[in-house]
Amino acid sequence: MLLDPRGPRFAAAVTTVVLAAALITGSTALVLTQAVVFAVTAASPRLGPYALAYRALVAPRLDPPAEREPAAPVRFAQLVGLAFMLLAAVGHVAGLPALALTATAAALAAAFLNAAFDFCLGCEAYLALRRLTGRPVPTRVPTGPA
Repeated sequence: MLLDPRGPRFAAAVTTVVLAAALITGSTALVLTQAVVFAVTAASPRLGPYALAYRALVAPRLDPPAEREPAAPVRFAQLVGLAFMLLAAVGHVAGLPALALTATAAALAAAFLNAAFDFCLGCEAYLALRRLTGRPVPTRVPTGPA
């Protein structure tokens, strides 16, 4: 599966806002909601809530993408995000605010890097793991003339 690379970046921008709000408010509900978003998107990046919003509201206003990116790194990044949100949820439920704050802040930092600078930490970790195991590294694919 290949994705419009602007979709995950849009999702990262929305995630940045959600996680900033979670940090400001200390909301367990926002942390759990973002965990569900990460889980759904990890299962199917095209069916994630933010991807659906991107395709319905943003993509129709843009030119077609010049290239597409493989979904595997995005899936991995979503799983990493899910792990951090689960840690944050455990922190909230167990009365460990430092764990909740640290896990949420780490996920926020990663989402912000992707949204602002198109640098996906989870995707880079996926590619590094592929290189370390000697497996081929997926790359972006040009879409050709529009």
